[in-house]
Amino acid sequence: MDNDDLTRLSAALTGRRVRVVELQTTLTACKAVGPENGGDGEMEKIRRITGWLTACGVRDMQRFDALDTRVADGIRPNLVARVPGKSARTLWIFGHTDVVPPGDSTAWSSDPWTVRQEDDRLYGRGVEDNQQAIAGMLILAEELHALRMRPRLTLGLVFMADEECGSDYGLGHLLQHADGLFSPDDLYIVPDAGSPDADRIEVAEKGQIWLQVRITGEQCHAAMPHKGRNAFLAGANMALTCHHCLHTAFPGTDPLFDPPCSTFVPSKHEANVPNINTVPGSDVFYMDCRLLPDVSPEAVLAKSRDVAREVAGRHNVNIVVNVVREQAASAISPQEPVVEALRKAVSHVYEVCARPIGIGGATVAALLRHRGFPAAVWSCLANTCHQPDEYSMISATIKDAQVFAHILMHADHA
Repeated sequence: MDNDDLTRLSAALTGRRVRVVELQTTLTACKAVGPENGGDGEMEKIRRITGWLTACGVRDMQRFDALDTRVADGIRPNLVARVPGKSARTLWIFGHTDVVPPGDSTAWSSDPWTVRQEDDRLYGRGVEDNQQAIAGMLILAEELHALRMRPRLTLGLVFMADEECGSDYGLGHLLQHADGLFSPDDLYIVPDAGSPDADRIEVAEKGQIWLQVRITGEQCHAAMPHKGRNAFLAGANMALTCHHCLHTAFPGTDPLFDPPCSTFVPSKHEANVPNINTVPGSDVFYMDCRLLPDVSPEAVLAKSRDVAREVAGRHNVNIVVNVVREQAASAISPQEPVVEALRKAVSHVYEVCARPIGIGGATVAALLRHRGFPAAVWSCLANTCHQPDEYSMISATIKDAQVFAHILMHADHA
């Protein structure tokens, strides 16, 4: 019976192309940008999602809202919905509702907040990150109810706020206030990273440490640089020296990851003086460090401060290195049930052999893994997120939903 039900469900999902376009069009227009990026949050998008789920018959819904006075509604909404199965064991799928700003509007071929369709592609801000996942989650729930179908597993859908800015108001908040909601025996999929061929299952993420490097010298006229201490020059030296020394100090590799090494990247640089003819007395830049699991963030911080003392002495300035953000590496075994279930489902739907990988990026899977919930990250993505002309594929949205359907119908009870 499960095979017959899966065939019916997959066929029904294949016919939902118009619905995918409708969902993406409405979701994109919601402009769910967080307050850190000048937006008003995710409430309108959650209202739409709640309305759609209610209309298709989903009754088991809970909200876990985080207070945030920076947005008009005063809250950042997190929605959990469940479609009952024959077993209480649950397949959880996680989609984040917030998006990043579009950036330079002139770099887009059309309005980023209005979906533009070209054949199988839908263009717009958020259509891939993470609305492809959300649209797939919704059409799966809608078809289960339309077909009056009770899958082998219960389907759990989590729509989270604040993923783009740290998840403190999103999954982090939900995990703190939803005791008993999740079980280690459940299956967890985060469709927020992937490959165009659907052939990669992310099972590990590098650790992160973001460093702020603050240089203090002495401001002076640029025509008489000897009267000051150039903080910008010392900062440039610090960035280059730190970049080289950290790679030398932590040279290990792990073929699971791409790239297979730890990375230490000077990134953001704050403005110093506004005019050209002044030597800056202060300078601030940041390092984004992505660490293999055997590299200690504390060791990286200590080495960075050693370099800072050396460079500071060379330039007669003061250099302070502080941690802005830190997150431990996370990993699950490639033999976890969710990975095996994904392999079988991806092989069935996409006809490819998916292999386990590690990434340097960060997803909410790390938050789940640190709580003892074995989450895998998978989707079929073009990887255009955060770019101008971000796009997703209608066909990939439908096939991803079919992969989830396969797991719902065939995952073992053990």
